[in-house]
Amino acid sequence: MSEENNTTAAVPEEDTVRKKPENSKWNKFLRDTLAWVKRTIRIHEDTDYEATVNSINSAISFKGINVWILFFAIIVASVGLNVNSTAVIIGAMLISPLMGPIMGIGLAIGTTDSDMLRLSLRNLLVMVGISLLASTFYFVLSPLGDAQSELLARTRPTIFDVLIAFFGGAAGIVATSRKSQPFTVISGVAIATALMPPLCTAGYGLATAQFRYFFGAFYLFFINSFFIALATFLIVKYLHFPQKKYLNKAREKLVKRSISVFSIIVVIPSVIIALHVIRETSFNTSANKFITEIQESPYFEHSQLISYKKEFGYKEQSIMLSVVGKEITPEEITHIQTLMRNQYGLKNANLIVKQTEHFYSSQNENEVIEKIIERKDAQLAEYQQRIDELESELDKLNTNEKTNQQIAKELAVQYPSITSFSVVKLVYTDTKSLKTDTIPTLFIESTHSLSNEQKQKLLQWLRVRLEEPKLEIK
Repeated sequence: MSEENNTTAAVPEEDTVRKKPENSKWNKFLRDTLAWVKRTIRIHEDTDYEATVNSINSAISFKGINVWILFFAIIVASVGLNVNSTAVIIGAMLISPLMGPIMGIGLAIGTTDSDMLRLSLRNLLVMVGISLLASTFYFVLSPLGDAQSELLARTRPTIFDVLIAFFGGAAGIVATSRKSQPFTVISGVAIATALMPPLCTAGYGLATAQFRYFFGAFYLFFINSFFIALATFLIVKYLHFPQKKYLNKAREKLVKRSISVFSIIVVIPSVIIALHVIRETSFNTSANKFITEIQESPYFEHSQLISYKKEFGYKEQSIMLSVVGKEITPEEITHIQTLMRNQYGLKNANLIVKQTEHFYSSQNENEVIEKIIERKDAQLAEYQQRIDELESELDKLNTNEKTNQQIAKELAVQYPSITSFSVVKLVYTDTKSLKTDTIPTLFIESTHSLSNEQKQKLLQWLRVRLEEPKLEIK
């Protein structure tokens, strides 16, 4: 009994000895992999702290050449927006000096440099003022007064603008902090973050007294600026930039407290704004999906949607559909609204359906008639395709019937005992793998049983005759 116990106890010891090298190899692999990842993503060694601060300080400066460059860039960007030229707008963004003070704000907060923060804020406000004056002046004099697509695109911030500003700002400060600053990255950041077009659009709103354009565009500029500064601050902290030292400890404490209060004052509304942008983007996405799909529903079978309008509010949202044709009943509208709220996630949205059986003008009449004809043509094409498919199936059935009659004659000669047969495509499901397969299966009725040899011969003949290599017999 004791020998058995000793033998039993020895087994785990051998297993432990045998598993130790395996565990060691696995642990070494994990350590090597983790070390390689750290070496790959680490950027601290190539950081030039002094050069970065000097570079951003020079970009913050707003006098002499920077004033002229900003003025010229704003005019170029305004022209590009006015004539709807993407290439011109990109060129203006490349020469704009607006990024300097914004990155300066992030760097100043990250290094508790109150002088740099004060200078960055002052120069940014001056730059924004000059930009608005220059763009407003241009659009007041411009003979082209219509808002083009490039201009309208800068009036409604979305969550994508937030992401672009944040990651663009991060790329900008990382590139600026390198010993050899990659010009292509910094240029790309200037294009991607798009600071100038919103300011030009805000100037257009002032020039044409369309203040919704002004507030929407300025809102977008603020979002972009804040998240560029936030990204700069976070990277500065990650790279452990040296903090500015003050001889007077009381002043140092006051500066740090003031910067913290300023950061909180800016961050809180910015977070609220960002959440609002996310909600609005989500609403627009769901609303567009709802509007697109509801037109194909049975409710619009005899009606036509000619226009729609979406309104997003903080507490309530609404979708207004303008419809002509057969009237949609109040019960159907209630059902559509329930569907909109439950299936499309528009819980707080109200549905407003404006409809009439009459056309407002000949232009509207022609447009609606064309849309109805297009829709009916699409339905007719779909019906015709279905008819062709059914006719094809019918032809196959007729062909199969003739084939079966011929095979019946041949079977009567070769196997007189067979009185009837049937070939059916059955779906077989494997109980273990749960895989399914469709296999043609032969059923026969006979006056007496066929031998296995006769069944195999019959099966091989019918596989060739029916061109069904997977045919089985039951």
